[in-house]
Amino acid sequence: MQVDPLSTTFSALADPTRRAILARLSQGEATVNELAEPFSISLPAISKHLKVLEGAGLISRGRAAQWRPCRLEAAPLKEVDGWMTNYRRFWEASFDRLDVYLKELQQGGDPTKRN
Repeated sequence: MQVDPLSTTFSALADPTRRAILARLSQGEATVNELAEPFSISLPAISKHLKVLEGAGLISRGRAAQWRPCRLEAAPLKEVDGWMTNYRRFWEASFDRLDVYLKELQQGGDPTKRN
C-alpha cells in the first residue's frame, strides 16, 4: 500500500525533534553535528530523524568535501499549506461570525433576531 506524500509529510512533522531540526534549517544549511548540538540524543538518533525528513522530501543533503550539509526543501511544506488553506478559510469565517455575534452582544442587541 502506497502512502500519499501529504501523509508522509504530516508523519515527519509529528515529531518535535524533527520540527526543531526544520526550524534550524530554515535559517540555512547545517551539518549533522550542527543539527545535533542542541539535543541530548545520539548522532545515530539524529541521523534517523534526518532520514525520515529526507524520505518525506523535507530536506536534502549536499556534498561539500567530507561534509553532507542538510538544507530545507520547501515544496512539501507548500503542499501542506495548500491543503490547510481551505481549513484556514473555514476558521477565519467562523471567527468573523463570532466577532459579529460578540459585538452585537456587547451593544445590547439580540443576535438571535437578526434582520
